[in-house]
Amino acid sequence: MRIETHTHGFTLTEGLLQHVQRRIRFALDRIGQPVSRVSVRLADVNAARGGVDKRCRLQLQVPGRPDVMVEDVQADLYLAIARAVERAARSLGRRSSRLRQRLRRDNSADRPQALFSRWPSELGSSQ
Repeated sequence: MRIETHTHGFTLTEGLLQHVQRRIRFALDRIGQPVSRVSVRLADVNAARGGVDKRCRLQLQVPGRPDVMVEDVQADLYLAIARAVERAARSLGRRSSRLRQRLRRDNSADRPQALFSRWPSELGSSQ
């Protein structure tokens, strides 16, 4: 997984870069779905004016699937990163779960139904 980090309105420190990469790797490694590239855009929207203006925008590229785009704005940049990464991981997990369910449903339709049952209660008779 390639992680690209870009900033706007401030300089990217080595500590912040390591924090972003660590959070992303930890959150996405739990999902188990391959992500080819993560683009992280960090911005100080209002700069000197202050307020709720730190933005973290993530774009995750998954091979063969549409990109996942997530954005969060907070007063604290670290909180914005944490929430955006968590939302991206949740979104990716939901997509993965829906895909597994669809594959199971498609595979079960291809299998022949059982001609007999092991349990008398499944036969529908009162034995």
